[in-house]
Amino acid sequence: MRNTIVSLIAIALGLVAGGILMLFIGANPFEGYAYLFQGALKNIQRIGDTLATATPLIFTGLSVAFAFKTGLFNIGAAGQMLIGGLCATAVGLTFDFSRPVLLLLMIFAGLIGGALWAFIPGLLKAKFNVHEVVSTIMMNWVAYWTVYYTVPGYFKGEFLETESRKLPDAATLKAPFLTEMFQGSYINLGLFLGVLAVIIIWFIIEKTTLGFELKAVGFNRFAAEYAGMKVNRNIILSMLIAGGLAGLGGVAMYTGNASSMQIGILPAQGYDGIAVSLLANNHPIGVFFAAVFFGLLYSGTGFMNAMTEIPPELANTIIAIIIYFAATSILIERLVNKFMKNKNNKKAMDAPAPGKGEL
Repeated sequence: MRNTIVSLIAIALGLVAGGILMLFIGANPFEGYAYLFQGALKNIQRIGDTLATATPLIFTGLSVAFAFKTGLFNIGAAGQMLIGGLCATAVGLTFDFSRPVLLLLMIFAGLIGGALWAFIPGLLKAKFNVHEVVSTIMMNWVAYWTVYYTVPGYFKGEFLETESRKLPDAATLKAPFLTEMFQGSYINLGLFLGVLAVIIIWFIIEKTTLGFELKAVGFNRFAAEYAGMKVNRNIILSMLIAGGLAGLGGVAMYTGNASSMQIGILPAQGYDGIAVSLLANNHPIGVFFAAVFFGLLYSGTGFMNAMTEIPPELANTIIAIIIYFAATSILIERLVNKFMKNKNNKKAMDAPAPGKGEL
């Protein structure tokens, strides 16, 4: 409960700071936020687009949060997304199976691709204590150049060399019933996959022995090793699961929100997953709501910019401020604790002393 309060305070402070910035540029913050939320929630189509925008963030947020639980900082979600998306796209463009079989193969390929891409940093951390921040950043750029040369070499588009061929309808996560339900939105089956991932990761972390061991390693690696836990195995396994989740984010991004892969772009959703995880305090359920909130900000920015003179970069600034407050949540938590302590002390002082009731 207290972590939820801290996250809500971080969001409120970020929105207040964004409003102050709007005042500085001569804009009306109430009008700006009204258009921002209208752009994301004005009608059923915009709501669907907001959920679709949030879907890759659910996976990358889970990826970062799961690694955090083991004391690891996975900055490689962007590269793992690329490889997951590339593997899924390759399967979708190569095979011609029935749609259920093909989609399952694509999801599995994206999961394995992302997991294997995170395996190398996990192994380097476990065996040689190479810091995962350095190795995952390096793997991001290896993934970037792998996609840069693989797509034009093997899956070149019909008209452009900078993107792959379009996936056939049978090889995408788009579903006609969802498109009709949300009046033309690009919401897709990736959202349901994301909700399922949230439930599974929550169960693993909170209800299994594996989750307990992973958290123990994150709290104190040496104490966990002294207690007989296989620390190196858990580090590698944590990175594998984190990479697999980011790979699924790539599947949702490139075969759901889009139907082709473009080269020369390192997906920002990989880095935004860090912000989602921080705001959610690394809790799987919190990750879902934090991702939806960020999806709302991103979806509403264009409408706000179209209806006012407020630049679209302001949404990124608001997110950055929220991240700052979320990252310094220990200070907010101390303020909350102090407030609660003062409140409890006041109640104790106002309460009648034992044995001194009315006669």
